[in-house]
Amino acid sequence: MTTRTSFPAGDTITTTVIQASLVAAADEMFAVLKKTAMSPIIYEVLDVGTGITDANGELVSSGAGIPTFVGVLDKAVKRIIELNGADAIRDGDLFVTNDPYYGGVTHLNDVVIALPIFASGALVAWTASIAHWNDVGGRTPGSMAVDVSEIFQEGLRLPAVRLFAKGEPIRPVFDIIAANSRLPDFVEGDLWAQVAASRKAESRVRQVVETYGLDAYRRALAALFEEGERRAVAGLSALPAGTYEIEEEQDDGALWRASIAVSPDRFVVDLTGNPKQRAAPYNTSRDGAVISAQMIFKALTDPTLFANGGSFRALEVITEPGTVFHATGTAPHGYYFETRIRLFDMLWRCMAQAVPERLPAGHFASICGTVVAGNHPDTGRRFTMVEPQMGGWGATASRDGLDAMYSASHGETFNCPVEICEARYGIDVGYKRLNETDEGHGMHAGGKGLSLSYRMRAPAVLSAGYSRSRQPAWGLQGGSNGGTNGLSVIGADGRRQDYAFASGVKLDAGDEVQIHTANGGGWGGPR
Repeated sequence: MTTRTSFPAGDTITTTVIQASLVAAADEMFAVLKKTAMSPIIYEVLDVGTGITDANGELVSSGAGIPTFVGVLDKAVKRIIELNGADAIRDGDLFVTNDPYYGGVTHLNDVVIALPIFASGALVAWTASIAHWNDVGGRTPGSMAVDVSEIFQEGLRLPAVRLFAKGEPIRPVFDIIAANSRLPDFVEGDLWAQVAASRKAESRVRQVVETYGLDAYRRALAALFEEGERRAVAGLSALPAGTYEIEEEQDDGALWRASIAVSPDRFVVDLTGNPKQRAAPYNTSRDGAVISAQMIFKALTDPTLFANGGSFRALEVITEPGTVFHATGTAPHGYYFETRIRLFDMLWRCMAQAVPERLPAGHFASICGTVVAGNHPDTGRRFTMVEPQMGGWGATASRDGLDAMYSASHGETFNCPVEICEARYGIDVGYKRLNETDEGHGMHAGGKGLSLSYRMRAPAVLSAGYSRSRQPAWGLQGGSNGGTNGLSVIGADGRRQDYAFASGVKLDAGDEVQIHTANGGGWGGPR
């Protein structure tokens, strides 16, 4: 535990204003990215995260977006500092990374832009954003292949390199990025949107330091971290102390294990003893596993205040290098998000043993990422549709589950409107409706999943990743299990092929892609 910083009388108002200004700067950063990006996955779905860290990479504030993406930003900045050296970072630099072994944390499609902020002659902060780019090369359009054994096959790797130096773009890096994408205009447009977002927040942070002074700014950050820690420990002390364990079978038959030890001032997540990393794109980095643990810790201890560097001081995560939750070497990460969301759901289920009245039953627990790439039938322009799907959330002790929501790790994101899909991609949406099935019975019923039909007007290529395709959403306190997720391709000749994970699937004009996502689990025995 750190001791509370002492402030002069009357300084609390200044501290609060500085803290609120940094939150506003992160929100403004998010708005700029949303309004200037080229790809619907960014400006409609909001598959992004924005944030501000201190000079050392500790998270200070974040905009809206995907919680697991916000969790990436501090880790990316710390890795950039580690790789480049703090003494070598200069005013006007800007860095780009997408590689999970070089601060990217997730997979190659998710690109981090980080900008150091100098004020009053010192490095005072970083602005950082992460966004999903539609295509960064690799074996299949959309860069999300399932038939890969090494990260080299997944696309372009950007190992925390400078994109700008002394305020000037390093053109060869831009050229390398464009040359390795099937959608260079979209990639470049989305890249500049992230740069613009970083620069907007940079100007706001500089204004704060210049207005209130460097000493007041640093005191405000110290107070912010202390408040985050204080709130987390207060929430932690309200949890029942003990060690809780879980073993859960996955769709492929693998057994995952976790234990969580809760004490009044410590929350220890132990992920040792899990399966070895795979020569397939279903691994996550240690940082990714830490983010899953951070999310359940935050939900249990302090779900109301935004996260900052102090929020997780009481959290410890133990992983084992070379396993699926701590991949090393050149293991691929293309569908890391399925591993991470399933880990988060398992940790959620583990803690539901201790506090079933506070946590919902299991939800559909998959991103259900759906990628369709081809040429627009009317314009001939190449496109890549990247569309996560919605599903049912679990019921709680007091109400039915929510219908057609994104996964619990997906945060404040939205579905792409049917009109945008049909206009931008030339794909007809036959229907989008709630499931008519009734899994997830209980005193309170699980929320409804989604049924969706895409109808091809021209040839295309499909990639998809749907976990929880065999193991249903779990019920709680006697509630029934929910459903499963899946995807099918119906050919023009009526033949049907079912998929969970697939890439390079050829679609012809007239083919139909049918999607169903799971209902959530029920809570409590039937009335």
